[in-house]
Amino acid sequence: MMQKETELTRRAFLQTTGVAVAGAVLAGPLAAASSPKTRLAMVGTGSRGAGMWGRDVLKAYGDIVEFVGLCDLNPGRVATVKQGLGLGCPTFTDFEKMMREVKPDTLIVTTVDATHHEFIIKGMEMGANIITEKPMTTDEQKCQAILEAERRTGKKVTVTFNYRYSPHRQKIYEILRRGDIGKVTSVDFHWYLDIQHGADYFRRWHRLREKGGTLLVHKSTHHFDLLNWWLESEPAEVYAQGALEFYGKNGAVRSTNCRPCPHKNECNFYWDMTQSKEMMALYAANEAHDGYLRDGCVFAEDVNIYDKMGAQIRYANGVQVSYSLTTYSPYEGYRLAFNGTKGRLETWVQERQAVDQRDHDELMLWTNFGGLQTIKIPQSDGHGGGDERLKDKIFRYPGAPDPLRQSAGTRDGAMSILVGIAARKSAETGQPIKIGDLTELKPLAVRP
Repeated sequence: MMQKETELTRRAFLQTTGVAVAGAVLAGPLAAASSPKTRLAMVGTGSRGAGMWGRDVLKAYGDIVEFVGLCDLNPGRVATVKQGLGLGCPTFTDFEKMMREVKPDTLIVTTVDATHHEFIIKGMEMGANIITEKPMTTDEQKCQAILEAERRTGKKVTVTFNYRYSPHRQKIYEILRRGDIGKVTSVDFHWYLDIQHGADYFRRWHRLREKGGTLLVHKSTHHFDLLNWWLESEPAEVYAQGALEFYGKNGAVRSTNCRPCPHKNECNFYWDMTQSKEMMALYAANEAHDGYLRDGCVFAEDVNIYDKMGAQIRYANGVQVSYSLTTYSPYEGYRLAFNGTKGRLETWVQERQAVDQRDHDELMLWTNFGGLQTIKIPQSDGHGGGDERLKDKIFRYPGAPDPLRQSAGTRDGAMSILVGIAARKSAETGQPIKIGDLTELKPLAVRP
């Protein structure tokens, strides 16, 4: 069997996104224009807000945006972030007070997942467009409220699905659109979180379903959005199962958190937060304000989310998906395969501790009568190279062409979380759940 290898260079990737082309066309007028900076405010100043949406945004887009307000329930943490970012803007613990006083053009929402809807809705009602971290929210009632508020206010919600923008996942989209494997009929998608990253979800607030909606919503929303985007269709029905069999109550020993733990010498999951100046300054120094322990015990009795999950998803266009998420794997990454009428597209991506330390990811394109083609895509930092390209589209080139339909709004945000919400409901009830029964959105065979 003959094997052909092709390289997807960064230049080729940029040329296909539309962002680079738009950048070249618009660079002159944009640079020459003397327009005021976009006024940003942020609510939620944890590590994601401070880093990806604070430090990184200022570094790359400081010439066109400015922060006019920061808000967090924890006064110590918001003050720490302001100082760390070198900002002169005011800080708040009262969200509505911030919105009234600083009047931002855009509000960035990076709070605990279960509160996203509060700030998205109130932010739009008080005049701002919204950039929200995924998941958009955690249950169907909150999702419906966001849809209604966007329609009522005329403001726009952007959901930050950075995975869509990575070269590897973009190449999958392009191959599927070309029809190389014919009509897609089924998908196998299995994601593995390792014993470092996976365990960390059980140290943080994510371990509580009332705050994160379980990992079927918080983490899997990434994966479900990719499926919706790759398949260009919407999910119609979900049947799922889940269990907690490794973390939480399953541990032999436990404590409140790692720093004072009497079992630190015998526990493989002991995490020494004192080795990180950032974590100590952002979280440990501000525990007195809200009691939040960033180095919580992964075996705490209050853990009430699943650590293994599986779902069968039926799409409106007839595609069947078999999905799983495991949170205690020795390596991190995913196995993915699309089965079609003319062939199969598959990949095995190792995201953290790569077994063979490759500098590229591979796609294997099998055709029924044409053999195998191996496609190599250079690896990139920042969620597979997606972070930078996502933020370029949001901040630098918002009006650029979007030929691959990577920008995500409320319908995309809703359809991704509704799979997770339906999966959670199915795991609880033992019954299949129809997506169309959850909100006003009715699944379409072709994504609108």
